[in-house]
Amino acid sequence: MSIRLVLLLLVVIVSLIGLYGMFKKAGITPWKAFIPFLNSWCMVEKTEVKKIWFFLQFIPIAGFFVSLWILIKFVELFGRFNLLHHAAAVFLPFVYLPYMGFSKSERFAGLAVVKNYKKSTFREWIDAAVFAIVAATLIRTFIFEAYTIPTPSMEKTLLVNDFLFVSKFAYGPRIPNTPIAMPFVHHTMPFTGTKSYTEVVKIPYTRWFAHPVKRNDVVVFNFPVNDTFIDDEVNFGSRVTYYQVEREIGRDQTWQQFGNLIKTRPVDKRENFIKRCVAIGGDTLRVINGVVYTSGIQQPDFPDMERYYELQVPENEFVDEEKLESYGVNIRLDQGDLAPLDKRNDFLINITNAEKRTVQFPSSYRLSAFLPPADDAHYKSSDLFPYYSDSAKWTVDNYGPLWIPKKGVTIELTADNLIRYGRCIRVYEGNTLEVTGDKVLLNGDPTTHYTFKMDYYWMMGDNRHNSLDSRYWGFVPEDHVVGKASLIWFSWENGPRWKRIFKTIK
Repeated sequence: MSIRLVLLLLVVIVSLIGLYGMFKKAGITPWKAFIPFLNSWCMVEKTEVKKIWFFLQFIPIAGFFVSLWILIKFVELFGRFNLLHHAAAVFLPFVYLPYMGFSKSERFAGLAVVKNYKKSTFREWIDAAVFAIVAATLIRTFIFEAYTIPTPSMEKTLLVNDFLFVSKFAYGPRIPNTPIAMPFVHHTMPFTGTKSYTEVVKIPYTRWFAHPVKRNDVVVFNFPVNDTFIDDEVNFGSRVTYYQVEREIGRDQTWQQFGNLIKTRPVDKRENFIKRCVAIGGDTLRVINGVVYTSGIQQPDFPDMERYYELQVPENEFVDEEKLESYGVNIRLDQGDLAPLDKRNDFLINITNAEKRTVQFPSSYRLSAFLPPADDAHYKSSDLFPYYSDSAKWTVDNYGPLWIPKKGVTIELTADNLIRYGRCIRVYEGNTLEVTGDKVLLNGDPTTHYTFKMDYYWMMGDNRHNSLDSRYWGFVPEDHVVGKASLIWFSWENGPRWKRIFKTIK
């Protein structure tokens, strides 16, 4: 049993012991405090609220907050109407309930004191606002969060302006590293552009009821290389990372040119990305001619996964773009989905696996997979993680092999492994790593091996040739995982896309 689970059980038990004392003072059979839902039924009866509130507790998600409200109503029977008392009952029940149950200064007052108490209109509004903010924040932090697709990197599995629910429970809710922050704001305050959080209080990585990410899950995570960034969304943002600029012009030149714009962010305040997890810790990833293999096993191609194909049209034939679109090929000239190659009638088209199977091109047309060469300006090896020279000949479609780090596994610290896993060791797992001559110093001590503290994941976009993903910046540590994309609750493009509303994500 993990330490976290033991602590959680202690919190629950101590809270119920406190409720036992409160039941005894209220004239309720004390042992009933230990029976789930029986205890809330007793509180409903004692407070004389409508019985429907007991049954509303069984509504998913919302029921949790109904239970908290019933507890607060029970606390009011002890003459405690102060907002601080109610907050303590919700956030510190393992301290507050034993105090109320066993302190000689706290007595059961009953319904009479509740009926004689009258809240001011201002207090009613304050209580309602605080409860709404707390409830929404708890839901957003521990249960689910709304998320909007901003880029086409996951097309056509997910489209720009798809609105998603992201489950925090799928992998276990993660406790914020920066708990003191403005509600409902990610990292930057609107209008002012200032930070929406403070790092005065920082909590180390903690995840309750942790479950590992599964291969092929669609995952929302914090952008790992957004720990340091150039604060200029127009020219840089998450599209051009600080580290990319540093590789191109050198660290000194980068700081000389952008020093006043270079900022840092804690893990939970880094940009949110959404991709598909194609490999998990312990897998050996390889991409061969655009096909993903993990530990030698070919991974499935999803129907809505897109990639570039080369469409060759005989020179004597006119290319009718409207006709191509009628075949089901989504062509948008302004976004480069249809682009001429060296020959006048050769084109790049970005289509899904389903479209490739169903579209009936004229027999004179020839469709073949587009495989960008290693020296292509947009896909060259030196731009791909782990940033070998172009002589490595790694491309977005022919990549690896690369082993994905797994918690508890020990590797030898060879020159190549230091290139591949050095950032994991130094940045993500908080060690100092120095190489002096033929010696490797880990936290000042010579060593030849390293054991990973976390699991790592490899994320790729379903729009395989138009995705800034792990091929460009590397591994995603488990502490960066936010949640699992589970449901499209709304979608918009010049009006609602009705067929996508309430569509599950596969």
